[in-house]
Amino acid sequence: MSGNGNKESQHAWGDRVRALRNTPPVLRMLWAAGRSVVVWGLVLRVLQPVLGNFGVVYVAANIIGGVAAAILHGKLLPHFWWWVAAEVGLALLNGIFSRCIDYTDQLLADRYTNYVSVRVMEKAAQLDLTTYEDPNYYDRLERARVQATDRLAMIQMMGRLFQQCVLTLIYSIVLVRLSPIMIVPLVIGVLPSFVGETHFAFLGYEKNFNQTPRKRIMDYLRQVGGSKESAKELKLFNLSGYLTERFRSLAQGIYEENVALANKKLVWGGLLSLISTLGYYGAYLFAIWEAVTGRFPSVAAFALVTSAIQQASSNFQQAFSTASGIADQALFLTDLIDFFAIRPTVQDKPSALPAPRPIQRGFEFRNVSFAYPGTDRIVLKNFNFSIEPGQRIALIGENGQGKTTVVKLITRLYDPTEGEILLDGVDLREYSIEDLHREMGVIFQDFMRYEMTVRENIGVGRVDVPHTEEEIEAAAQKSLAADVVARLASGYDQMLGRRFVSGVDLSGGEWQRIALARAYLRDAQMLILDEPTAALDAKSEMEVFERFAELTAGRMALLISHRFSTVRMADRIVVLADGRLVEEGSHQQLMALGGRYAEMFEMQAASYR
Repeated sequence: MSGNGNKESQHAWGDRVRALRNTPPVLRMLWAAGRSVVVWGLVLRVLQPVLGNFGVVYVAANIIGGVAAAILHGKLLPHFWWWVAAEVGLALLNGIFSRCIDYTDQLLADRYTNYVSVRVMEKAAQLDLTTYEDPNYYDRLERARVQATDRLAMIQMMGRLFQQCVLTLIYSIVLVRLSPIMIVPLVIGVLPSFVGETHFAFLGYEKNFNQTPRKRIMDYLRQVGGSKESAKELKLFNLSGYLTERFRSLAQGIYEENVALANKKLVWGGLLSLISTLGYYGAYLFAIWEAVTGRFPSVAAFALVTSAIQQASSNFQQAFSTASGIADQALFLTDLIDFFAIRPTVQDKPSALPAPRPIQRGFEFRNVSFAYPGTDRIVLKNFNFSIEPGQRIALIGENGQGKTTVVKLITRLYDPTEGEILLDGVDLREYSIEDLHREMGVIFQDFMRYEMTVRENIGVGRVDVPHTEEEIEAAAQKSLAADVVARLASGYDQMLGRRFVSGVDLSGGEWQRIALARAYLRDAQMLILDEPTAALDAKSEMEVFERFAELTAGRMALLISHRFSTVRMADRIVVLADGRLVEEGSHQQLMALGGRYAEMFEMQAASYR
């Protein structure tokens, strides 16, 4: 037991020491967030201890000496009232310093929060889908998001520690000059308390780290238990009690863990603080003994020493406690620093090529195999496929056969596990990802419904260039979203969704038309639609695809759909099964072949008879 305990203790201390390596990156982020504010904050934190604290104590000691002389000898010392005026002035100055420090702290906190929050968003945007499909990533992302704002305490602690160190240095010099031995009991008294604070700081980090997955579940239960999307099923399936009980159980477990740690900290922290108090009074009693034995030249000197003992002890304890708190905060920052260190698996090469404009030969899959990271299931197996400029190709097949995976690979959201994908004869991995995406207009079945205005919802289709009103309206006309906009009270300025005031929600089909407008706005060389009309009725679907055929003339278009009435207009239909291309040709050719496509077509047609 003792051996294991020693190992755990050594491991804990090692983690604390390693966590302190997180402070330099934080200091660099602080400097980047607000250089001038940092400089002024440091200047004020030097001036306040020197003038506002030690200056007041030094002047007060001389005033006490002057009062004692007046009582004993019946006359005031020279310049006595100047000492009184100086204390008043320094006290006023101390108040000004305190307010200025609070002001710079607030400015720096706001700048730091904004800076880190933006960096977290930028980093999350750089990561690929492989990262997003890792559950551990979401725990890390959640901790990073929390740390972007919750580590403000560490920023303030760093400032306080700097100030406390300045004060401790000043009063230690005073004690060393007047009575060096009094430093010893102060240091001995503070060290046990520091060790205890640091130990409980590590336990607090470990507790919060272990609680993160459960807190994420609680956040999800909170969301499901009170969202518009889940309201119907909550009532119909009587889920409210079930979800509430799950939340209550998790919350109670976390509460009990928090209380258990708080109880330990109360008992042991209280005992260790007694040692610190004894150290202080040991130095204080020694100072009294030296005073009554005539070791001090004056009452002012005794007053200065007792004040120095009180200030040195207080700032010793505060500095160690603050340092322990910084170590605690630094432990939490491990996840933030690690989050910034994540590198995407799909990224540009240093000399990435721009996407060809115009595309001359198109895309070609050569013996491509693919399995999603973390799984053994091969989604595509030796897949060969090509699409040339001006072709409209439909991908069909049962669910799970790899249709959407083809889209994710051709847009380079993933790289193939084996084989290669060529664009104009060059491996897709040689091109700039961002530049490649500019030439693609993609709408997935699970498209985003942005709770913004109609104009902004369409405009997100291409945010790298400004759009005129005519371009937005033209895209809406192409997708038939203009009819939807015409019925909205504020037209293109109408807020969509129910999250914000005056927002209006749309039907699934209306949202889908808005999403299609984004793809048309891009004016891309390749248009990819993954189940683009799933929420439309038959009449609207026919209108959309008649327009689609017209608008994709001369471009590459890749369509995924389960509705054979829409895929018939494609120039070529590609049938996938078990991750392979099993049939391809026009509708007439495949029907004449009498294979898998003809079988699926007849099955769907029979349901309409």
